[in-house]
Amino acid sequence: MSEVLRIGLVSISDRASTGVYEDKGLPALQAWLGTALTSPWTAITRLIADDQPTIERTLIELTDQEGCHLVLTTGGTGPALRDVTPEATLAVADKEMPGFGEEMRRISLNFVPTAILSRQVAVIRKQCLIINLPGQPKSIQETLEGVRNAEGNVVHAGIFAAVPYCIDLIGGPYAETNESVIRAFRPKSAQRPK
Repeated sequence: MSEVLRIGLVSISDRASTGVYEDKGLPALQAWLGTALTSPWTAITRLIADDQPTIERTLIELTDQEGCHLVLTTGGTGPALRDVTPEATLAVADKEMPGFGEEMRRISLNFVPTAILSRQVAVIRKQCLIINLPGQPKSIQETLEGVRNAEGNVVHAGIFAAVPYCIDLIGGPYAETNESVIRAFRPKSAQRPK
């Protein structure tokens, strides 16, 4: 088993994928992961259209052919007619992980009342955790990192706190985080000495 965490990053946008405007999702994800992860990782990126068959093919490719341990998608999770990321994600899933979507909406409600319109889901396919994140870079950071008070202390942990242990449980590499960005939670029995 590789000790390098392989992360698929997928930005889903009709307009960005055709060059109408610059994609901001992939750079935001890469920048955040660069500050959050302290163990070795590599990214495999895709910029694709809001099209269910394309999304499904991309998720299958990243898990089955590229061997990703984690896939993070951004975009296509709202109520608009072209937003089909959750449907595509559920279509390729072996198991649904509803706690991630519930928690992302709960975190985002601290910032915007329209968070309730988000339909993000998370699933496991084979030995890969797939998570649908919001489309906006600011919202991506908030859901991954959590809510901080005026002093900068975390008052509501972000969803990434649970990601490394989930990856452990499905047979992936041991991922460690920069605790000033996000503290990965593991039970004592699952922690390795630093």
